[in-house]
Amino acid sequence: MPKRKAVKAPKAESLLIELLTEELPPKSLRRLSVAFAEAVTDYLKDKDFIDHNDFEEFATPRRLAVVVPRVLGKQLDRPVERKGPSVSAGLGVNGQPTQALMGFARSCGADVSKLGREPGDKGEYFVYRFDRKGAPLKDHLAPLVEEALKRLPVAKVMRWGAGNDRQQFVRPVHGVILLHGSKVVPGTVLGLKSGNRTLGHRFLSKGAVTIKRPEDYEKVLKSHGNVVVSFRQRHEMIVKELDKAAAKLAKGANWRLGKEMELVDEVVSIVESPYVYVGAFDESFLEVPRECLVVSMQQHQKYFPIVDARGKLLAKFLFVANMHPADARQIVHGNERVLRARLSDAKFFYDQDRKHRLDERVPRLANVVYQNKLGSQLERVQRLQMLAGHIAALLKTDAPAAERAAYLCKADLLTDMVGEFPELQGTMGRYYALHDGEPQEIADAIEQHYFPRTAGGELPAGPVALCISLADKFDTLVGIFGIGLAPTGEKDPFGLRRAAVGALRMQVEKTQPLDLKELIERARSHFKQASMAPNVVQQVQEFFFDRLRSYLKDKGYAADEIEAVLTLKPTHLDQVFLRLDAIKKFRALPEGMALAAANKRINNILRQAGEKITPALDGSLLQEDAEKELAKRLGEIIARVAPMVVRGDYTDALKELARLRTPVDAFFDGVMVMVEDKNLRLARLQLLAKIHHEFCQIADISRLQG
Repeated sequence: MPKRKAVKAPKAESLLIELLTEELPPKSLRRLSVAFAEAVTDYLKDKDFIDHNDFEEFATPRRLAVVVPRVLGKQLDRPVERKGPSVSAGLGVNGQPTQALMGFARSCGADVSKLGREPGDKGEYFVYRFDRKGAPLKDHLAPLVEEALKRLPVAKVMRWGAGNDRQQFVRPVHGVILLHGSKVVPGTVLGLKSGNRTLGHRFLSKGAVTIKRPEDYEKVLKSHGNVVVSFRQRHEMIVKELDKAAAKLAKGANWRLGKEMELVDEVVSIVESPYVYVGAFDESFLEVPRECLVVSMQQHQKYFPIVDARGKLLAKFLFVANMHPADARQIVHGNERVLRARLSDAKFFYDQDRKHRLDERVPRLANVVYQNKLGSQLERVQRLQMLAGHIAALLKTDAPAAERAAYLCKADLLTDMVGEFPELQGTMGRYYALHDGEPQEIADAIEQHYFPRTAGGELPAGPVALCISLADKFDTLVGIFGIGLAPTGEKDPFGLRRAAVGALRMQVEKTQPLDLKELIERARSHFKQASMAPNVVQQVQEFFFDRLRSYLKDKGYAADEIEAVLTLKPTHLDQVFLRLDAIKKFRALPEGMALAAANKRINNILRQAGEKITPALDGSLLQEDAEKELAKRLGEIIARVAPMVVRGDYTDALKELARLRTPVDAFFDGVMVMVEDKNLRLARLQLLAKIHHEFCQIADISRLQG
């Protein structure tokens, strides 16, 4: 075959891709920009235009862009090798090419004389080698970008155009840049021809902006278009300016009240040239609960409330504008006017709501549907009263207070404030309960029965609040599972996963001596009208254990330790940590893993017996010294272990059971279990079952891996 010539590598230069769009969804802008950059880079690498994963993504409300360095203008020529028939099959008796060999040559577009030979495991075979010419970037880039757009996490698309020109994307696109080095790569994306021109700031830019090289993109848009195109840079600017503005207002003043960084991300996504301003509102609005003011400012207006060094809300706020005129007073006054209207509404709602007591609202919950198969919110409140009172009695806390709090806990759903700000349910109930003269404990319980609001959020503090919160979550889980609406995949519209995690956290972390199965059954018994699935108790219990497995893994426990405990379906979740800590210490003992292996062997023997073996400790039928000694030692150890298990001293109990290693080893070394004598075989099986039973009062140690 002819010797291949060395091919000079084409020049690699930076590549800029930009989509100029209408305003993109703020809450998903960052995610879209990263996904777009990653998809473009993946496709370029797959098509051999790059050999790296480097990129820099850019995003503003009106554009998605990415700059990828060191992109080839043309794919490298690639050596290709095609394997043909064996020499014995390709050549006839007289050495002439067979039909098989000539067919292979034709498929390669080559003469038989151009084929080479290569030794293989089963003898020599024919091979055809050639260089596949690399395609230019222009042949691939536009289709590649359109494929990348299809990969983006877009829930809903918009459509524009007509007929054959109809296009779709998350927002209409008005311009496309495909710029490799200093040259525009020709192509059409979403019906638009590529170029090197874009638009700057909607108000602060003077016409189109030309990008001559990808490396100039960020700098040119800033200087000629008044656009800070880097999402990260805008984020840093806004945070820095918010800190500076707050510091000027008062020593120790702060705008970071909790989740403000999420709001910063959203604000970054709605401005291209950010400027921070300070606004003020009338101090009379501070009479309204702080939570109402904060929600009005943050969620409705995207403003940043400010607190002083003591955490008291100030009658000031910060906001980020997309413009910076010489005289900013008009912008400030306009935002103050808008906020004044919002706060006036909040104050009106607050004043109106306090004219009616919470307990006066409760009967009207009969007109509010909770779930069409589960009845009204009033029926739900009545179930919560019964279940909360029952839990309070179990925990020896104030049952009448728990029932009163349960009676009032959903009443604020009928207030104007919660109607306007649903996220304030519970919070406003607390304020209104205190205004009505309810005890502090009941008011706190009304708010905290929604706790934890997130998987790792704050748990209810007081015992009454704990009772209501548990009742609310068990009622929700049993009711929704009972009507066949269990979560599927990622869909969980009723927040059942969060409810289950919250309920188990309250039992585990606050060590509440409650029986999981009994609470599920009790909650089930209160659904008198609704038709419940017959296996709802088992379903909800399994759902709890699934959530508990994930929760415990997050806490750092090993998977086999978790299974050793949860395989026994313990219904007292307050003991789970104690059992897991005992298992962790037990496996570290010299006897630990040996006894785990012995229990595995015991499990296998009991399974092979083919019948249910009742644990027993009757030594009268035992014959061998080793089994008699094991029975004797086991009886002595059980006498010491039994009170430890009752007290929950699982670590000491397992240490005591670890003393069984020597007699258990001697038993397996010298005793045959599955003998012909039926009575003797049963006695030995019962002895083994008794050993397994004693360990399983704490955990199934046979689940531990070596």
